[in-house]
Amino acid sequence: MKRAHIKGVGHYLPENVVPNAHFEKTLETSNDWIISRSGIERRHFAAEDETTSHLASHAARAALKDAGLEANDLDALIVATSTPDLTFPSAATMVQHQIGMTGGFAFDIQAVCAGFVFALANANALIVSGTAKRVMVIGAETFSRIMDWTDRGTCVLFGDGAGALILEAADGDGTAQDRGVLATDLNSDGTYRDILYVDGGVSTKTTGYLRMEGKEVFRHAIEKLAATAHTAMDSAGVTSEDVDWVVPHQANIRIIKGTAKKMNMPMENVIVTVQDHGNTSAASIPLALSVGKAEGKLKQGDLVVTEAIGGGLAWGAVVLRW
Repeated sequence: MKRAHIKGVGHYLPENVVPNAHFEKTLETSNDWIISRSGIERRHFAAEDETTSHLASHAARAALKDAGLEANDLDALIVATSTPDLTFPSAATMVQHQIGMTGGFAFDIQAVCAGFVFALANANALIVSGTAKRVMVIGAETFSRIMDWTDRGTCVLFGDGAGALILEAADGDGTAQDRGVLATDLNSDGTYRDILYVDGGVSTKTTGYLRMEGKEVFRHAIEKLAATAHTAMDSAGVTSEDVDWVVPHQANIRIIKGTAKKMNMPMENVIVTVQDHGNTSAASIPLALSVGKAEGKLKQGDLVVTEAIGGGLAWGAVVLRW
């Protein structure tokens, strides 16, 4: 059967590094408080002239270099983002132009922090169906543009960045030993819209700010992330004992630890990067995958589980073999 192999990864973080101490000047908070609540030590903010498509293009070029490919070797390009440059055209078509990809097709997916998981599942479906042979999937965000800088419960948590992954069609045997994407699980429930959202948009003629009921999001996150991971693992025919690495959405170290515990995974088998860039929403998983490979953790043949949850609520997981 057809499988979608991981061909290359890459990431990009803006040059502007913002330590926790930055917020002590304007908010009733501290470095110790932020670390204890989230595990975050620093984050990156895009420069005034940097947009989401610019961040995504940097990550895309890094992934192409890692894969040994040119932009025109791609058949499709998907950008997962909640913070596109413009209402339209899509950030993906902008990235397509910026990296010199003159053929194929490009489009955006919006599922907030779960966006990369949703985009990866769609890219896998394009490859399995024979619609495309090589697909680049990018998660990219500039959440600093939608922060309320007076709200210490949210503005200290988020950062900007981008991560990219290239999938390539290859033949597999249809077993859990195949390389590539083995199973996906996607979910959403609009009942929980009001616990994580932005209070503005095109129809309201405002940009709005991110609003979050932290305790409620935390409560749903651990339960739903562990459940979707187990569903995807069951579908792939693997168990926690088979998994080499969990690469979770990098939102909060307490959520990461709580989910790992529910999955019966020791923390030494979890790739954690949240301390260095905060919650970069759809960018966090591909960013962590790229860092994991660069640090020599992810090796060919490793079984990896990724999972994420975001506004909607939307959540899901992907099981893949590196």
